[in-house]
Amino acid sequence: MTPQSAVHVERMNGDAAARAEEAFTLVYAEAFAEPPYERTVRDVEANFRRFRSQVRKATFRAALARSDDGEPVGIAYGYPLSASTGWWNRLTTPVADELRREDGHRTFGLIELAVRATWRRQGVAKRLHDAILDSATEGRVLLNARPDVPAAQAAYRSWGYEKVGEAYPWDGAALHDVMILELRKSAP
Repeated sequence: MTPQSAVHVERMNGDAAARAEEAFTLVYAEAFAEPPYERTVRDVEANFRRFRSQVRKATFRAALARSDDGEPVGIAYGYPLSASTGWWNRLTTPVADELRREDGHRTFGLIELAVRATWRRQGVAKRLHDAILDSATEGRVLLNARPDVPAAQAAYRSWGYEKVGEAYPWDGAALHDVMILELRKSAP
């Protein structure tokens, strides 16, 4: 149960992630209870109502990190953005139509990436990120990141993400940076 224990990352489809919802919830609730997020029990419940819908997508991908003793330590999940995605509509300033064009294969939307506090700064987030993208056929990854979380911002930038805009991803949300990572391969 110590951070020095080995961490195992398991890739999952939607069915497997649905079966592991309790582990995903534990990590999410703990990681996002901290400032500046300060997610409440109601926020966590709302997130996992969406999660239950998201895992039903045939293209949903997830990764779950556990310690040697099975303790959940980190999560990542998302899915390719459909042509009708509303993700780009939340930007505070418009971007070129070509940047926002989606077709269900072009862009993987990284919905969540979180690691519990005692397990941070050990490469767990990078391993989760890499696991979820290991078999990616999409040409790029899109995520929203709070600008007031320097560690996450530094990690994303070191992994190659670039800011393309700012958005309020949902009603009542804080301003987030919209970031893209080009995967350097063509989407089908």
